[in-house]
Amino acid sequence: MLAWTVYLSFLASLACFCSPASRPSYARWIALITSVVATFLPLSILIFKTAPDSGAVQTIVHLSWVPSLGIHYLLGYDGISLIMVLLTGIAAMSAILFSWNIEHRTGEFFGFLMALIGGVYGVFISFDLFLLFVFYEIAIIPKYFLIAIWGFTRKSYGAMKLVLYSFVGSALALVGIMATFVVSGAESFALEHLIAFPYEEGFQRWAFPVTFLGFVILAGLWPFHTWAPTGHVAAPTGTSMLLAGVVMKLGAYGALRIPLTLFPMGAAMWREELALLAAVGIVAGALVALVHQDFKFIIGYSSVSHMSFVVLGLLATTETGLSGAVLQMFSHGIIAGLLFAVVGRMVCARTHTRDLKELQWMTLRAQLPFASTLFLLAGLASIGLPGFSGFVAELHVLAGVWQSFAWLSLVAGLGIILGVAYTMRAMLTVFWPSALVTDSGRAPILEPITLQEKWGACLLVVATLSVGLYPKWMLDWITPCLQSPMLKPLTEGMAPM
Repeated sequence: MLAWTVYLSFLASLACFCSPASRPSYARWIALITSVVATFLPLSILIFKTAPDSGAVQTIVHLSWVPSLGIHYLLGYDGISLIMVLLTGIAAMSAILFSWNIEHRTGEFFGFLMALIGGVYGVFISFDLFLLFVFYEIAIIPKYFLIAIWGFTRKSYGAMKLVLYSFVGSALALVGIMATFVVSGAESFALEHLIAFPYEEGFQRWAFPVTFLGFVILAGLWPFHTWAPTGHVAAPTGTSMLLAGVVMKLGAYGALRIPLTLFPMGAAMWREELALLAAVGIVAGALVALVHQDFKFIIGYSSVSHMSFVVLGLLATTETGLSGAVLQMFSHGIIAGLLFAVVGRMVCARTHTRDLKELQWMTLRAQLPFASTLFLLAGLASIGLPGFSGFVAELHVLAGVWQSFAWLSLVAGLGIILGVAYTMRAMLTVFWPSALVTDSGRAPILEPITLQEKWGACLLVVATLSVGLYPKWMLDWITPCLQSPMLKPLTEGMAPM
């Protein structure tokens, strides 16, 4: 049933491209209805099925595709995949609602958007590594057009930089995948076949860092992160929401599904050095966000900081740390999408400025009370207030990292403190400025928040609260996967450092 998330998205993409230019509403409604149906598919499994104790992969489709090369059309899911598919559906619905204002080449915009979403769905449910790589590339290509055509500041530069970084990472990942297939002598690229081969320590020593770095470039690992803030700022709001919400998760998911699963010895050799890069990314992203004057860049660098928590949790290689990494992937996807929605569409698109010094004069709390309340909620969720998903996710990550390398958990804790500082700075400057600064006479009259924007925002708020208030429903699907034979060599073979 989950395979239809892919098929419906690509069919919707084609329908949007073919929709008449004189009827832009057709493309909007095609995209929205498709995303609602696609979101219902994983949600129905979560509601009506019980998570299997084994954490085994449930096969959906298995067909021979290129038999001479051992490539199969193999789709399936486990608890981790299911959570990522649900995240994609929620992020897609909200991004489409926040793109309702697109008037320029509307059909093409939603066509590229749905193609990107279809590629993301494909990555999360592919269990043939070559097929996963194909969907991975499909998800990258539409990003360029969405930013280069409908973007804003330095949009051509931002689009090209994002795609070049993505393709460099893809090339590294492909080298690792092909080398694994050749060395294993397996008959196919199916993960279950490749994982059965005992790879030599020497091979894992170089294959792990090459493949891991290839994927985590897209996750924004420091110092390969600079594409992310630039791309976020240049992208239209709906695209920014998807970039932060699900596209960056492709890198983290790929790192977990392939190098960490196939090369546990390689992970043991390199995890401390790579974890140090992730910890630096947490603090560095937060420090830049703390001093930046561009509202959208602040959210972009905060996104880099929070995604570094995901990478750090993965490299902890403990069950708690990995659970936290998956929770943080979902949590960051929701909260970052909410922050970009408020900053990009509700504030900057209406005020035509991203400068904090200019925004503080515009009495935004009085003119846009919904946006100010929403940013307050999103900010509290982002800094890890109990009751929101960010608290549960980062608590798991810190606990898992403490078990593996305690000193890095202290560095990550510093990142959380800095996160409170830059969030409160932005919030107080833009929405609650000093009475001495506010001047209603200089403030432009701003258009009210639309119904579509309110629905899209409320959807994200409900999602973060559902995990923050009752994380058990998600952990019940994640934990069995981490205890499965596929990941046991990783979680049980590591000694604390």
